[in-house]
Amino acid sequence: MAITITPISPVAFSVFGLDIRWYALAYVAAFVIGYFMLRAFTRRGDSQIVLSKRQLDDLLTAIILGVVIGGRLGYVLFYNLPFFLSHPLEILAVWHGGMSFHGGLAGVIIATLLFAWHQYKKSALPGSVYDNTFKLLDIMAVIAPIGFFFGRIANFINMEVMGRETSVPWAVVFAGHGDVPRHPSPLYEAVTEGILLFIIMYCLYRFTGLRRRPGALGGILAMLYAVFRILCEQFRAPDVQLGFLFGTNWLTMGQLLSYVLFIVGVIIFAIAFRKK
Repeated sequence: MAITITPISPVAFSVFGLDIRWYALAYVAAFVIGYFMLRAFTRRGDSQIVLSKRQLDDLLTAIILGVVIGGRLGYVLFYNLPFFLSHPLEILAVWHGGMSFHGGLAGVIIATLLFAWHQYKKSALPGSVYDNTFKLLDIMAVIAPIGFFFGRIANFINMEVMGRETSVPWAVVFAGHGDVPRHPSPLYEAVTEGILLFIIMYCLYRFTGLRRRPGALGGILAMLYAVFRILCEQFRAPDVQLGFLFGTNWLTMGQLLSYVLFIVGVIIFAIAFRKK
């Protein structure tokens, strides 16, 4: 027997006629919590890198731009390029939805690299651009799953990226949106890519010496996220405009990009241990 849920409006509330959506609140919550955690991690006595408030504010600005620009461009390039080539102005309409995790990750890496390079040019941080970039990415690897969690909860509220048809007892039917029971796949991803991944990454940072090898934690995050995403995609319906990339039920775009991400994570992790 499937669980029937009354759809939740994607608009959380309105202020002077301006709709504030749950998706936007998810991003705001992730950035606010991430900011305070990043401040704590870069001010601890055992921190591998210390940032001033000005540097922290500059880094957060760079990260926000990296997530938004990278996430949007990733969606445009990998998930719906023909449509956006025909409607180029829609690329700017981020309020219509459409963000790619893998694109956002690439945007964060580039933004962090540019921030580290800028600090290096000003001699504002000790160490090389390489070390500072990966030290910061290692810290963000611990914090990032919090953003994954909020993002997937917003996906569920918006009835996005829902799962494949199923008869499991916890299948979900959104009233008024068809009577086909489906896997609540955004919740699967919220638990694995969000809660579970955060616990693993925090324990690795806090109770091991991996943080002393710049890039190690970032590589682990890439590998673990890729594994969780590939597994969860087994229950998630493929994007309508793409479908399955091979055959009738094998390999989604999310899985393909995650395989690439896993390989990149292995390379980064190996380099972290080879570098003296």
